[in-house]
Amino acid sequence: MTPLANLMLSTLPQLDTIDLIIPVPLHHARLCQREFNQALLLADQIRRHLNISISYTNLVRTTCTAPQTSLSRKSRLKNLRHAFAVRDPTQLMNKRILLIDDVFTTGTTVNECARTLRRSGSADVFVLTLARTIDQNLIPDRTQSPAPYPFSSH
Repeated sequence: MTPLANLMLSTLPQLDTIDLIIPVPLHHARLCQREFNQALLLADQIRRHLNISISYTNLVRTTCTAPQTSLSRKSRLKNLRHAFAVRDPTQLMNKRILLIDDVFTTGTTVNECARTLRRSGSADVFVLTLARTIDQNLIPDRTQSPAPYPFSSH
């Protein structure tokens, strides 16, 4: 197992409540451009360790949206509205799903995926991400007063 997937697993409680793992999908055009889906790679490693079924293709991204990284929260919401669909809802009926993504910034992507999965009949959707970004407003402004040096010159 990769160290990153192992790190993710170390934070996951109640593994016995999960029926199915689903990675956040990339649009086909973006997947061709990148040649890999980072969420899928992480999900596959987690699947192997937990011995839980994974659905690689049931949740799909139907719209090739702009990259989320440079968008405001409001723009992210608009960008991803109705961007996902489920191919076969019968596979999700009453399932407890573990949704895997790489980075949680505002939660817009995983919220839209979870909304789509819930509307398609899943019982619960739990989200597991590798990283979460920090709100820049919570980080002290280091330009006002420099941080002290950790050691002296004596």
